[in-house]
Amino acid sequence: MELTRRRLLLSGGSGLATLGAARASYNVVLGYDPFTGTNVVEQDLDPLIEADLGPNDGLVATVEDVTIAIEQASLTVGHDGDTTEIAITEDGLTRARELESDLGLGEAVLSKLLEDLVALEQGALRFVYQDYNAFFDRLAEHRTRPYTVQALRSGRTAEPAMVEGFIGGDPADTHALVEDLADAFRERSYYDLPRYVAGSVEDNVIFGATDLRQHFESPTDFEALETGATRGLFCYELVFRSIEAFHSIPATQQVQPVFTGYVRNSRHKHAYTSIASVLRDGDELVIPVTFVDYTRATLYDDLRIRWLVGEGLDAYTERQRATEIFWSW
Repeated sequence: MELTRRRLLLSGGSGLATLGAARASYNVVLGYDPFTGTNVVEQDLDPLIEADLGPNDGLVATVEDVTIAIEQASLTVGHDGDTTEIAITEDGLTRARELESDLGLGEAVLSKLLEDLVALEQGALRFVYQDYNAFFDRLAEHRTRPYTVQALRSGRTAEPAMVEGFIGGDPADTHALVEDLADAFRERSYYDLPRYVAGSVEDNVIFGATDLRQHFESPTDFEALETGATRGLFCYELVFRSIEAFHSIPATQQVQPVFTGYVRNSRHKHAYTSIASVLRDGDELVIPVTFVDYTRATLYDDLRIRWLVGEGLDAYTERQRATEIFWSW
């Protein structure tokens, strides 16, 4: 009898049960309440968000013939072979406005970016946490700051054409991309439960006596997904692919500009994706944040239990928790 992918996944789930109810409960069920842990809805997430939040070195944008970049905590502006460095400070704001006037830059690109980065440095901002649909509704209702979003991105990215081919849609529409990625991961891959079971046996039964995971490993990049070379993805691999997809289009060209990060849940040995943006609400700098989980979205489909437990994509729920959040990963 042919061993199909779904039979392998379902048999892997049966094998996992043999590892012991206590261990399974500890890793999967417990820890989302005030007594044994907590969850992202109840946690104080601000310190976790801020711990790794800040501008990353690299090109922010090219506006007309002016390049704007971040280098060693300074704003670097290039034009006609000349380079001007502006400190990310209150004093730098005056210089940014002067340079905008000299270069004829409209829309106050430099001063708005610097104003936001100074507010970030001073902690003069507010975080807002919502499910992903409410998150994108908020972005549609306010003035987003795409240049600041771009400055806060990590360097992890993918070719736009590769992402477009994978999802069968336009990655510039980030609201649609959230669900397009979930559909594509379900269709083009699967959560690597066999590798997970092998790792559980290795860690909890034979205590590392031999490397069982190696027998289930395969390439996991977008090219492997496109060609069918991958056998499946782990949670952290799904996070990396999602970050690369959301960053494949410059923030200045996205319908809803976002930067994304890696959420680690050490309590449950799990990882999922954080999505954030930057906007102004009046004079206040606001960073909306949401969370999505492509592991659960994919696994629930693999096991054919979406009808029972739901889509699994929304991760701003009482069934998720966060230990650390990395934006520069």
